[in-house]
Amino acid sequence: MLVRETAAAIADLDLDPAGLVVACRRIVERHPTSGPLWWLCASLLAANDPFREAWGLADHVDDDPTPGQLVQLLPDDATVCIIGWPDLVGEALVRRGDATVLVIDTNDEGSSLVRRLQRSDVQAEAVPAAGVAAGVAASDLVIIEAVAAGPDGALCALGSHAAAAVAYCSEVPVWLVAGRGRRLPEPMWRVMCERLAAADDGWSQPVELVPLALATGVLGADGLLVAAAGALAAECPMAHELLRMSAM
Repeated sequence: MLVRETAAAIADLDLDPAGLVVACRRIVERHPTSGPLWWLCASLLAANDPFREAWGLADHVDDDPTPGQLVQLLPDDATVCIIGWPDLVGEALVRRGDATVLVIDTNDEGSSLVRRLQRSDVQAEAVPAAGVAAGVAASDLVIIEAVAAGPDGALCALGSHAAAAVAYCSEVPVWLVAGRGRRLPEPMWRVMCERLAAADDGWSQPVELVPLALATGVLGADGLLVAAAGALAAECPMAHELLRMSAM
């Protein structure tokens, strides 16, 4: 929804090239951890006709097949541990229907997702943040969702790093879900992480960095890949203009 609203706003502005650069810089500054908005802005800055392209990019995100891939690949009757309310994963679990879902409630959204799943006849239970180790140990699979990703890791909901680390030590598989528009070129990814680190202390952020090394698989529009070099290859062109802050 955020991508579509932003694309619509940009399409209506009809800015000159310099104005578009400034607008895109301000968008990513306002949403520093939104991979899809960085992807959108980078794609617009590289487009020959960005204002026409904006609508097609929004449709591309709307048509993300990642939830469908998860529906197909999720093991039958699996007990799955997730963090908070991940958009793509939550949609897939509702559609699949046969999983038992343990929702680690680290962001005060997990209980709402549990109620949503239960209304869809999906067996689900909220687990307090302090019970992350027990929740992972009771699961067949841990699924974490990226809001943005780079070559060596992803930004995920707070608590995802702990869950992935416990799963790694317990030999429970970890799938990192990276939907369309979330995989960025390395220079943009580095700047995103640097801005996040400079913004506040590390324990009050809504997201945290999860190293790719903690995942066993990366699931996206093309299916499930082994979590190795290249699994989080960039989906958008490099936009050097976004590496600089706008003049306020």
